[in-house]
Amino acid sequence: MALPSLSFLFIFTSFIVSVSHSIPFIVIHGIGDQCSNRGVKKFTQQLSSFSGAEGYCVEVGNGSWDSWFEPLKEQAEIVCEKVKQMKELKEGYNIVGLSQGNLIGRGVVEFCEGGPPVKNFISLAGPHAGTASVPLCGSGIFCVLADTLIKGEVYSSYIQEHLAPSGYLKLPNAIPDYLENCRFLPVLNNEIPDKRNSTYKERFSSLQNLVLIMFEHDTVLIPKETSWFGYYPDGYFKPVLPPQSTELYIEDWIGLRTLDEAGKVHFISVPGNHLGISQEDMKKHVVPYLKDHIFVQDSINKARFRLRGVNQKVIQSNMMEQSQKEEVEPSSSPLLDGSLPYWWPIPFKTFLGELIGINEEESIQRK
Repeated sequence: MALPSLSFLFIFTSFIVSVSHSIPFIVIHGIGDQCSNRGVKKFTQQLSSFSGAEGYCVEVGNGSWDSWFEPLKEQAEIVCEKVKQMKELKEGYNIVGLSQGNLIGRGVVEFCEGGPPVKNFISLAGPHAGTASVPLCGSGIFCVLADTLIKGEVYSSYIQEHLAPSGYLKLPNAIPDYLENCRFLPVLNNEIPDKRNSTYKERFSSLQNLVLIMFEHDTVLIPKETSWFGYYPDGYFKPVLPPQSTELYIEDWIGLRTLDEAGKVHFISVPGNHLGISQEDMKKHVVPYLKDHIFVQDSINKARFRLRGVNQKVIQSNMMEQSQKEEVEPSSSPLLDGSLPYWWPIPFKTFLGELIGINEEESIQRK
């Protein structure tokens, strides 16, 4: 069978380029981080380079400080307004969430009125079902007392209004208090029996793909399976229930079961500490969902352009070879270290010290 002329192949190749594209994506960073930090900047740039899609890190307020002290509902509202103003996203976009940033991203998906459509949601170490421990303080009597204080008062109005992680701290032995007074996660997960919102479920289940990446050595999220929506049963700290055994999944409060049964949920486990994803795993598990290539044949049909006598296997082989040439040698070293930003900032330690009547230096001297 004769191959088509070079001129025809040139025209066809040009047509392929014109109908294949990747929609943009946004990155929402985690607690204690900010878009200007080297790790997040490099992560966003490399995702854009590997996927060919335009990427934007969307900042919340002043970044690091507000990620700790701005309630998550307000953080989600800020991102909602920003994405609505970004003309680059008007045709749709993907979200890549980092740790706490996943809850903000889901808030945008479920709560944001009139925003551009979210296609794929890629979650790295997201505390989707909550966490049973406050972020890391350190060791010593100060941290023991401070941790006890937060857990004892975490559902008070003051803590809920002034400490972002309190919005997703879910203590298995205090579920009634959690459902009544925790101001963010119970709403996001449609957990409150008489206040379940079908719109939130409809919006979340409209995603084309939900990619849930859990880190096997994650010690920041308790339990680490919360990255997959797994969690403890009410009233107990063990065992960890897989997502399919939770009420949220079984009763399909937010559409997770709907997505999963449609083959749109991807449960992925990678080695590493919290957010410690390697370049190799990023290319394997994240990048493919940032590529939104239109099927060439469908586009040709729409344009009434018919191709006859072309050896499709040859074209596919050439495209694969070109893609392989563009690949760079993967690195196994982590691109991010998500554990560091979870250590408590000095102003917050000072604030807690005043509440419990002791400062960190005094606690060290007493040891």
